Amino acid sequence: MGERNLTTKHTIMLVDGMSLLFRGYYATAYRGSIRRTSTGIPTNGIYTFVRYLWDAIQTFGPSHVVCCWDMGKTTFRTELFSDYKANRPDPPFDLLPQFDLVKKVTESFNIPNIGIKGYEADDVIGTIALNHAPELNVHILTGDNDLLQLVNERIHVIIMKKGFSNYAHFTPERVLEEKGLMPHQLRELKGLMGDASDNYPGVKGIGIKTAQKLLHQYESIDGILKNAEDLPKGIRSKIMSQLDMLHLSHDLAKNRCDVPMSFSISECMLSLDKGKIEKQFEALEMQSLLKLLDDPFS
Repeated sequence: MGERNLTTKHTIMLVDGMSLLFRGYYATAYRGSIRRTSTGIPTNGIYTFVRYLWDAIQTFGPSHVVCCWDMGKTTFRTELFSDYKANRPDPPFDLLPQFDLVKKVTESFNIPNIGIKGYEADDVIGTIALNHAPELNVHILTGDNDLLQLVNERIHVIIMKKGFSNYAHFTPERVLEEKGLMPHQLRELKGLMGDASDNYPGVKGIGIKTAQKLLHQYESIDGILKNAEDLPKGIRSKIMSQLDMLHLSHDLAKNRCDVPMSFSISECMLSLDKGKIEKQFEALEMQSLLKLLDDPFS
């Protein structure tokens, strides 16, 4: 459940924009009724995105907020492995116009939108998180467990669950409790067993139980390889015969925290201009959302 006003100062919330927008779209589209403006522009994803975003801001009370976005399908990962995420269908037609419109909404909240070509939003989030954790507590808002590898004492991941005000707040202790591994080992896990949702295989024949057992014993893929002679013959054979894919999967799974980008903390201090937001809501015929801003927080 939510932890309202957990922090109110010196905390930056890094929002996984695509995660919130897709979640907002599918949370309403499954009913078969797409919210539209009087001119037919679909806005259901945007409408629910705003509700998710504002609920998280109200719940966790960040002093700074920035929204991070993917910038197309082509990234350094697709250059490394052409089948990376190739199994994912194209976005629904009614979602397409909402990609640009939702960014106008976040801009009306004075929340910067950041995306870097060639990288995923996760990499942008990781870069900002690592660079600014020494000065700010970091909360990452997402529905994506991939970002759990970033968790440490200063960087927490807030996973959105079904409905509103329903979050799983991951600290290092919670990651260990629920995943059975430390945050930095989650990349090692994906290197071994792959990731079906991202469409790379890891080492075929190595499942989650075997991968976890190996990591409990040897800590990392490097540790496993250094002790290869001690592995059971069948496991050793699978790993050694698929070393190229093991290393490639390990590389694909890494959250890059060195994205070349310029970013100023001062630009994302939360400062609302209700008139500016109202103008954008009116343009998208979402005036009913203005009541959300009546909370004393605003």
